[in-house]
Amino acid sequence: MLTDIEIAQASEKKKITEIAESLNIPEEYVELYGNYKAKIDYKLLKDYADKPDGKLVLVTAINPTPAGEGKTTTTVGLADALRHIGKKSVVALREPSLGPVFGVKGGAAGGGYAQVVPMEDINLHFTGDFHAIGAANNLLAAMLDNHIQQGNVLGIDPRRITWKRAVDMNDRQLRNIVDGLGARTDGTPRQDGFDITVASEVMAVLCLASSITDLKERLARIVVGYTYDNKPVTAGDLKAQGAMAALLKDALKPNLVQTLEHTPAFIHGGPFANIAHGCNSVTATRMALKLGDYAITEAGFGADLGAEKFLDIKCRMAGLKPDAVVIVATVRALKHNGGVAKADLAKENLEALEKGMPNLLQHVDNITNVYHLPCVVAINRFPSDSEAELKLIEDKCHELGVNVALSEVWAKGGKGGVALAEEVVRLCELSNSFEYSYDLNLSIMEKLNAIATKIYHADGVDLVGSAVKQLKQLEELGYGSLPICMAKTQYSFTDDPNKLGAPRGFRITVRNLKVSAGAGFIVALTGDIMTMPGLPKVPAAEKIDVDENGVITGLF
Repeated sequence: MLTDIEIAQASEKKKITEIAESLNIPEEYVELYGNYKAKIDYKLLKDYADKPDGKLVLVTAINPTPAGEGKTTTTVGLADALRHIGKKSVVALREPSLGPVFGVKGGAAGGGYAQVVPMEDINLHFTGDFHAIGAANNLLAAMLDNHIQQGNVLGIDPRRITWKRAVDMNDRQLRNIVDGLGARTDGTPRQDGFDITVASEVMAVLCLASSITDLKERLARIVVGYTYDNKPVTAGDLKAQGAMAALLKDALKPNLVQTLEHTPAFIHGGPFANIAHGCNSVTATRMALKLGDYAITEAGFGADLGAEKFLDIKCRMAGLKPDAVVIVATVRALKHNGGVAKADLAKENLEALEKGMPNLLQHVDNITNVYHLPCVVAINRFPSDSEAELKLIEDKCHELGVNVALSEVWAKGGKGGVALAEEVVRLCELSNSFEYSYDLNLSIMEKLNAIATKIYHADGVDLVGSAVKQLKQLEELGYGSLPICMAKTQYSFTDDPNKLGAPRGFRITVRNLKVSAGAGFIVALTGDIMTMPGLPKVPAAEKIDVDENGVITGLF
């Protein structure tokens, strides 16, 4: 059996100019990065402003498990399948981070015969967007420390600096550091730390910005710390936004690639959903909507994180309204939620499956009854799935008025997703009364409770430690009307990764609240969530190699 990377390397790709031509993108908007990648100038959106949007389809999933769900694979396969039934579809995905690529996950460009290519480029440096984001982040950090070193006219308290440096690699050694050591000319010694690049507010800003002007305005609003008299200090105060935007001007342009079946795909931006808002850029999504009849996009991790933030943050800010939602699940993952060990997931076990079903059904209920959107459950089929297990999922979903479609896109490409595509088309023709899970006019605490009780089904939220003081300060500074970005474990509806299924009788503990004023939301850190992951005992990097001909192996 071929690996994902072997399938990708054996594929015949079309020149990216042909892909752009298939979308009728004028040549002046296409900036080539070799034969199979291009950036598309965001000015296209201005010239296409009067063109009607296509249908917007969100692909999300149950809470992730070691058994795997295949959300990106399903997203890519669905877009290919829509083309099989005569619909003009365009994919909009996030860019993979080097951290997971060399850590646990390996490649993140889909799988089997439902992938985006060139797979190696997408998973590694791609078009340099993440490097630009890291450089802009670290330029701001350098200007901040330089301001303190050069006399500190703004009166910045070095003990209250909230801005961290960033690197796109899992490196736990950098979570907490002391820098500025040495001679007086080497800087002011202080405690510092690194975030992974995808957790940087610059990433969130890039993904939510609509133009260079909007980008600069958002960058200027970034809060980097506080003065001795408790006033926020911004990137604008440091006059950093212009130089940061100069580093980001090309990164703001979405990247165009293709699937194995030559469906156009925009891959742009990559905030994690457990520590950020988990969606590709607004610009890429809008381009997909303008250039296709169906824009298929994805939100990170389970629907309690990625979909909630897509709907409550991205859609709200960008004025987007989804037409349908796909919730991806596997029999194996649901049995894992029911308590089955990974080694035993291939055996039929209806009892464990029924015990794990509440996780899926809660996500379905949230989408249909909180957000009032039509949805379909896509079962990413494995050869070990029994007919009885598949029927149990179908019956339980039908009780909630939701259809189930088998997806075999990993093995068959677009042909394996035709049933799913047909159901998505049907749902997109239905009217819906989409609404958010909370009103922005609520207080910060009320919004936290709304997400916790409506989406997680918790009994409420508890603020601990510095979060109590931070809540009061954020509201006094005028940030109380911003939406909430929950930083929470992806593995559970709770803030405890070990509580699987759909738990009840728990509360969410928020230990830190910080404003991302440039992105336009408040980040609530829960549980033990970290903004700088570490590598596992055996990182994926140990298996990745390149031969003398430049052929890469080990990217799964």
